[in-house]
Amino acid sequence: MSNSTILKNKTLALIATDGFEQSELLQPKQELESRGATTHVISINGNKSIRAWDQKDWGETVSVDKQIEDANIADYDAIILPGGQMNPDILRTDKKVVAFIKSASELSNIKVIAAICHGPWLLVEAGLVDGKQVTSYPSIRTDLKNAGANWQDNTVVTDGKLITSRNPDDIPNFIDAISQRLTG
Repeated sequence: MSNSTILKNKTLALIATDGFEQSELLQPKQELESRGATTHVISINGNKSIRAWDQKDWGETVSVDKQIEDANIADYDAIILPGGQMNPDILRTDKKVVAFIKSASELSNIKVIAAICHGPWLLVEAGLVDGKQVTSYPSIRTDLKNAGANWQDNTVVTDGKLITSRNPDDIPNFIDAISQRLTG
């Protein structure tokens, strides 16, 4: 099977809002699509587009495919949660987003719940990290530990459906781990 079809028939939800870390949404989206996946950017508050944070300033604008209330969790094989500080901090206060992520953990069709950088804050809010092996951006390590997670300083950590990474430097390993879990 060629790399461009390895994820054919897989549909992935990328949940984000304004302030997502540009590389953490765009690089996985583009690379997973190049492997054959269909991706949907899902957001909140009626956003038709969302704006990235690119290291130290505002970055690119990305079109939103669906609103969280219109997204059916059963339509997806994976949920991807990009980081940035603003994005997950806003999303973790949205009850619909938290419920969507929590329900993903309960459905057998969802093979991956992946979060990078500050994205694991959403896993904490959904109650998914207690007793799990995870990683994240170092500044939220204590939050994860306080929620019962076993935090590790690795490029990618997989525990069941959960795949977590630390920062943009880890994106290649993060993408490979998602692909392997979806095809394994």
